[in-house]
Amino acid sequence: MKSRQPLPTLTIAAIGVVFGDIGTSPLYALKEIFNGHHPLVVNEANILGLLSMVFWAIMVLVSIKYVAIIMRADNRGEGGSLALLALITEKAEHSGLKWIVTMLGIFAAALFFGDSMITPAISVLSAVEGLEIIAPSLKQFIIPITVGVLTGLFIIQKRGTGLVGLFFGPIMMLWFGVLGILGLIQIFQNPNVLVGLNPLYAYHFILNHPKLAFLALSAVVLAVTGGEALYTDMGHFGRLPIRLAWFGFVMPALVLNYFGQGALLLVDPEAIQNPFYLLAPDWALIPMVILATIATVIASQAVISGAFSVARQAVQMGLLPRMVIVHTSGKEEGQIFVPFTNWTLYLAVVALVIGFQSSSNLAAAYGIAVTGTMLIDTVLVSFVMVLIWQWSKLLTAMIVIPLLMIDIAFFSANALKIPDGGWFPLAIGFISFTVLTTWLRGRKLVAEEMAKNVIPMDVFIGAIDDVHRVSGTAVFMTASKDGVPSALLHNLKHNQILHERVVLMTIKTTDTPTVQNKDRVSIEDMGKGFIRIIVRYGFMENPDIPKALQLCEDHGQTFEMMSTTFYLSRETIVLAPKRLYAMWRAFLFKFMSKNATSATSYFKIPPNRVVELGTQLLI
Repeated sequence: MKSRQPLPTLTIAAIGVVFGDIGTSPLYALKEIFNGHHPLVVNEANILGLLSMVFWAIMVLVSIKYVAIIMRADNRGEGGSLALLALITEKAEHSGLKWIVTMLGIFAAALFFGDSMITPAISVLSAVEGLEIIAPSLKQFIIPITVGVLTGLFIIQKRGTGLVGLFFGPIMMLWFGVLGILGLIQIFQNPNVLVGLNPLYAYHFILNHPKLAFLALSAVVLAVTGGEALYTDMGHFGRLPIRLAWFGFVMPALVLNYFGQGALLLVDPEAIQNPFYLLAPDWALIPMVILATIATVIASQAVISGAFSVARQAVQMGLLPRMVIVHTSGKEEGQIFVPFTNWTLYLAVVALVIGFQSSSNLAAAYGIAVTGTMLIDTVLVSFVMVLIWQWSKLLTAMIVIPLLMIDIAFFSANALKIPDGGWFPLAIGFISFTVLTTWLRGRKLVAEEMAKNVIPMDVFIGAIDDVHRVSGTAVFMTASKDGVPSALLHNLKHNQILHERVVLMTIKTTDTPTVQNKDRVSIEDMGKGFIRIIVRYGFMENPDIPKALQLCEDHGQTFEMMSTTFYLSRETIVLAPKRLYAMWRAFLFKFMSKNATSATSYFKIPPNRVVELGTQLLI
């Protein structure tokens, strides 16, 4: 959840983290609009028409859609597709609606992973390409330097980003200040460019060149990539600081820079080779390359941290198997490091840089994941409007339908990029979606198989009077609140004993981001030394069983670790002759299950107090 820091501090911090992606778009957006895969003639009508399209895309998709509307749909302060999914499923009563919303939310999260691979690659590469403007002979060093910068960025993730994060806000404030000043200087020299603020210029360009305008949308979207991050990062800073930063500083700086580039192109069409760097005087080129590289590293850092958060949410919501999640700060809950996600992203990012060779080529792959996520967010927020905000269907339709038409237009234009590289984020998205849904479905099948042989607890407790009891406490972890855990049955069968106190512990993930300690645990006395403990965690939290047991003291139950033994059931998946799953998905689920992080590590249980008992399950 967001920190209780002063509003100015939160606003500056938000500038450093939230706006990195959209804030580095001026490096390549306008260049790609005119000089990309669908090049346009650099003349006054085209410049003013496309600047108008860029401005109103920023206003409608970012300012109105995300900042004014979607940021209202917070889940106890948290934003993002999975937070939105949890919010809607909590209210949705119809099972069909829950399924649709779940699939949309999962696919949006899957597309985010594809986008998080391209953003660091295109951002850092576009910054380092400024070397070619300084001296064409430096072109051969662009790829090695880019790979080196990215390698360093991913290596430092395991050490945490708290210290680096202290400098994010001031550096990005300097970045946006420089953007605005460079743009303003050119606008003063050619103020006529400001007529592009009039939406009629965009309208006439679309009317006179409908095909070119449609193709241009695939590049115009580059100016709004990162707009969805405003909603995703809302939980870290709060709605008000992000809105203040956007309207008061970030958006004006971006608009000034885009129109400054346009003013430069009106005077010198040849500047289209790199209008961003050519805004700066010759003496400032080297400092600008350094500042741009730092800004893109910060933007990449925000995306990587976002990928860590989405991975943790997916684990907590049962969409991914348990994995190692390292807290890199003792003070900030949100600062985490997920090794598997980190190195998977690194390999993909380096492969993109080496494979595509330039930011222009990468731009062909960029946009389709973003527009897909934006389209899904519009659909999901329409459910929020009706189910949670209780808006009328007419009002919802009046707002949602125009936004959907814009989203579909952008997505359709970006779909033309699929043969030129757009297939990459889509492929990553579909692979991620397959993994997420395979684990979700597989765990459901496992639960159904385990439920088939469950013995009711009241029957079991009524039949143990003659069983020998030994001192100490046995904690049996069980996913279900119904029936006897398999580990308990196996222990009784092989050892013929029961502890004097037997705890059945179930971990539940709520639809809220966090759970207060007073609501963390609930205890039920089942008689004959048996108690049931339900431990609740939000989808933004990591389980910690020893800490949860300490909270039981408020309920009259005290636990001494040295006299407590944890019994865990380790399930071995066996493929049945008549499978409940397609063969390839069954093999995938078995592989994921086998390589999941052990429950001992994930739940932070002392390893010397754990006994694991194996169970075979046919699926």
